[in-house]
Amino acid sequence: MTDWTAFRAQFPVTASWAFLDHAAVAPLPAPAVAALRAYADSIAANGGTAVGKWVGRMAEVRALAARLINAADASDVFFVPNTTHGIGVIAEGFPWRAGDNVVLAAEEYPANQYPWMNLAHRGVEVRAIPSRGNRVEIDDLRAAMDAHTRVLTASAVQFASGFRTDLDALGALCRERGVFFFVDAIQALGTFPIDVQRTPIDALAADSHKWLLGPEGAGFGYIRREWVERLHPIGVGSFSVENPLAFSTIDFKLKPHAGRWEGGALNVGGLSAMGASIELLLTAGGANVERRVIELTDYLCDQAQARGWAAFSSRAGADKSGIVSLIHPARGPEDVVRRCRAAGVAVNARGGRVRVSPHAYNTEGDIDRFLEAS
Repeated sequence: MTDWTAFRAQFPVTASWAFLDHAAVAPLPAPAVAALRAYADSIAANGGTAVGKWVGRMAEVRALAARLINAADASDVFFVPNTTHGIGVIAEGFPWRAGDNVVLAAEEYPANQYPWMNLAHRGVEVRAIPSRGNRVEIDDLRAAMDAHTRVLTASAVQFASGFRTDLDALGALCRERGVFFFVDAIQALGTFPIDVQRTPIDALAADSHKWLLGPEGAGFGYIRREWVERLHPIGVGSFSVENPLAFSTIDFKLKPHAGRWEGGALNVGGLSAMGASIELLLTAGGANVERRVIELTDYLCDQAQARGWAAFSSRAGADKSGIVSLIHPARGPEDVVRRCRAAGVAVNARGGRVRVSPHAYNTEGDIDRFLEAS
């Protein structure tokens, strides 16, 4: 079993805050802070002469990211500055035909709506399917699909309701219909394992600054190898080609894998820190992290409801996630958030409700502090 007390000791934020807002911007654990400092110190002392060391570090981080999602080959992983960029790689590079459509949930985060809406000039329709209360029903998504549906895009966890998508079921539906399946994984990776060998996901993307416990501006995407040559590469640059260091030779042979979408310089310091956080999570164990987060959110729901709160989030079986959407019996969500911040408790407001999102290092005591402050 994971020693959660030792795990918690890696988070300096616990000295000041009951931090329950990981669905927004998470605090960095000590290993990520150390990684950022190591990069800054290295470049400050050595400049470009240290680049070779950090090229090697990027290979390590790529392997860690691939391990996190169980990618068959680390070269199927590419680094992104944010989830939006990873979505844009697919939205802008997909081989669209006029009359095609994309199916998604109407409650998706804007980053997983606007890039698809931006394709209207290419004759692509977006079909936004309303949730039924706190759930996105697979039957509703299925009913919206037709012979012109080319892409189904879904968040692994919905940012406002906390509904956790059945990725296996959606992936099977897409395979059955011959539809490309894209997953916005930012609200799941770090707490709920995703296995791209088991689940037929064609591509995904996630920034690291939420449940992965990394800094903003550092994330990764995945593209199934069979799609690499079918997607038009965007953001192409000197590092997209097979011989990226042959600066004086122009030879436009793109890398035969997801690396072709890394056109230029990377956020090396941020990615190194992301790698440190991924390593911390992998050491804790994905199944252990998931189990602990569910324990905490179950406790939260039980205690909140005993005090008269209503839980909007579905807490049925596999619907559970690290995000709990709550309704206070008397106060509005913004008022609750203000009261909590003043008491050293970090929560947020989304969808007209209070959103609470604990990670595995949190404790029942943190949740008690939230309920007392609110």
